[in-house]
Amino acid sequence: MSFVIIPDTACDLNKELRERFGLDDYLRGTIYFPDGHSELISLDWEKMTADEYYKSMTGKSPLYKTSSVPVGEIKRIYEKHLANGEDVLSIVLSSGLSTTYNEAEMVAKELREAYPERKVIVIDSLRYSTALALLVIKACIKRQEGATIEETAEYIEGLKSSVHQMGFMDDMKFLAKAHRVSNAKAFFGTLIGVAPLADFNSKGLSEVIAKTKGRKAANKATVEYMKKIITDPEDQIIFVAHTLRKEFAEMLAEDIKKTFNPKEVIMNDVGMACGANIGPGLCAAYFIGKPMSESMEEEKAILNEIVTNIK
Repeated sequence: MSFVIIPDTACDLNKELRERFGLDDYLRGTIYFPDGHSELISLDWEKMTADEYYKSMTGKSPLYKTSSVPVGEIKRIYEKHLANGEDVLSIVLSSGLSTTYNEAEMVAKELREAYPERKVIVIDSLRYSTALALLVIKACIKRQEGATIEETAEYIEGLKSSVHQMGFMDDMKFLAKAHRVSNAKAFFGTLIGVAPLADFNSKGLSEVIAKTKGRKAANKATVEYMKKIITDPEDQIIFVAHTLRKEFAEMLAEDIKKTFNPKEVIMNDVGMACGANIGPGLCAAYFIGKPMSESMEEEKAILNEIVTNIK
């Protein structure tokens, strides 16, 4: 019996990557544009480039807004595959950020009753954006190796707390506009070049665990943090994602290649779904490492010592 793997538009996997890893379908959330119209989100840049999208958020420009995948869209996609004789493994955006998981599980329960011979498993990734992409790709590879839907689901559930993000987000003006920092913090942070550094906490949210000054110092801190956290780097596909920080993302990707010699480093644009809330100014690496500690005390101690010693 075959099964399909279905994430939502928070996974940021473009057409090339979806085809390469055999991703079957995806659930489309809704984006609301500054001009007032809304549409289902595409994982491919069809109407504007990623740079155009993030440049449109700079300055005093209005914010984009997003909402979770409509229940009808979830049901339509799941049922299409179930009716075709395929089981469904759906790996979706962190429940700490969206109601998509709860709604997908509600739909799954209904469809399990309607298709008792089929299996529908929904996983709360506790991750988003390129971290979700990494989990989805790991699931696709596991399936290619011959794992069953249950074995693949169990593998991803065990892996998700080990998917890390590390890098900077330095557009303080956007963070202030999105009410994530005060205007005063944004002003002084911009003035002295503060670059907050974040990883995922146990609730599936990105949490700042240290700060440094300058993007180059932030990239250096990222690599040093990875040295302490990463496991079996030579066997990994590592992602580097950015929003209007291509130069620094390329520098980070090259440093990761030289330092860890991984199987592959994939450069990735953050997509519309997560990008509406992340905004311009992100440059981060996504990798598999030690499981995240419950309170993040270990990770905070590691990174703050690194930041203190960076020249």
